[in-house]
Amino acid sequence: MKLRSTSGRLRTAMAGIAVATSVILAIAGCGAGGSSAGAAGKLTVLVEGGGKAELQPIADLYKKQTGTTIDLVELPYDGLYDRIQTELGSGKTSFDVAALDAIWLSAFSAGVSPLDDLFTDDVKRDLFPGLVTEAQVGGSYVGMPVWTNSEILYYRKDLFDSPKEKAAFQAKYGYALVPPTSWKQYKDVAAFFTRDTNGDGQTDLYGTDVKGAVETEWLATVSQTGEKTMVLDPKSGNVTIDDADHLAALNFYTSLLPYAPPGAAQLDWAGAQNLFYQGKLAMMRFWGHAYTQTPANAKVKGKIGVAAMIAGPGGIAGVPGAWYLSVPKATTKQAEAKKFIAFAYAHNDLSIKTSLGLVARISAFESQAGVAGHENYPAILTTLKSPATIARPATPKWQEIVTSVLTPMLQKAVAKGADNAALLKQAKVQIQAIVK
Repeated sequence: MKLRSTSGRLRTAMAGIAVATSVILAIAGCGAGGSSAGAAGKLTVLVEGGGKAELQPIADLYKKQTGTTIDLVELPYDGLYDRIQTELGSGKTSFDVAALDAIWLSAFSAGVSPLDDLFTDDVKRDLFPGLVTEAQVGGSYVGMPVWTNSEILYYRKDLFDSPKEKAAFQAKYGYALVPPTSWKQYKDVAAFFTRDTNGDGQTDLYGTDVKGAVETEWLATVSQTGEKTMVLDPKSGNVTIDDADHLAALNFYTSLLPYAPPGAAQLDWAGAQNLFYQGKLAMMRFWGHAYTQTPANAKVKGKIGVAAMIAGPGGIAGVPGAWYLSVPKATTKQAEAKKFIAFAYAHNDLSIKTSLGLVARISAFESQAGVAGHENYPAILTTLKSPATIARPATPKWQEIVTSVLTPMLQKAVAKGADNAALLKQAKVQIQAIVK
């Protein structure tokens, strides 16, 4: 596979990982439990969904250079979680490395090995601050980021570039029609494009969507307020979901309902994506990887623009959607597993050409500046680099909080006449009961 040219920053950072890799090679050579380099052994790596495609070119190169086969076992999201949970709990694993969703790190941290020797200063400098923070649980690094994602802004270029629309927007709002960068601009643009385009008295174009069936987009809005303790503080146990910033975020989130299609309580990621592809939305906040996956028959094919996520009072912010590679304590191949993880970091740019095209290293994102087809990279990069972008709380109860509290709360919030302040206070009581 021919690599794209890498930036100077990427080459410099690779020198840093070489030090960590040499440590792992030395351990392997001493027979500390893993296959030795070039020993034609095998490592089993559990991955989810598109994770296999992301890691396949790295696995292929690893085998070519070391002789060790990487068996990538792909499982659905829930199936992956269940298998890891069951095997880590039993103390006997059938895998040597697992790809963990960021929100699983706290729950599984007791069953995976520390990777502190891989997190050199050079490595940490080439990772987004939120990912470095998220990788550390209980004072140890328990996973190495392998790819990350963030919501960014998608918009219809055919609408935003139209001279007629530009003139009408300027006349109505007193400023130019451009991809919005603030809450006020986003709401103005959403209101402007919500209309009946067929003349039948029915709204068929909406300015935006409002997702009630998923929590992450609202959490991004919380971060946009400048809030630094999203939902709760895992260290103190203090639940913050009913504070002023969380309320401001929920109020803004639900204020967009007049400019969004009906049925927000049931709208999830797939539903929103489908509405945008059908040309029924002027704008959408969505995960950055989707930019290159627009179906050929989509009405908006070739008309999609992307920009960094919008900013609230605290600045631009999204929620990092990262996956990490971790080593179970139960595997007998500790050294070889860590060596593969170091190799995956060093060759992170190989994932650029995969179906999702997601990477974890800042330098890998920067290497695609100005490359046609990767216009989404600068948007993701800007969003993830923003100081307001923070990771979700490191608590093993997070998935339960999402399922039992956050999603049901949002579904109620998008209903007509909802009392947002009361909903947040109720959510606080429920979360306190979960984490006590």
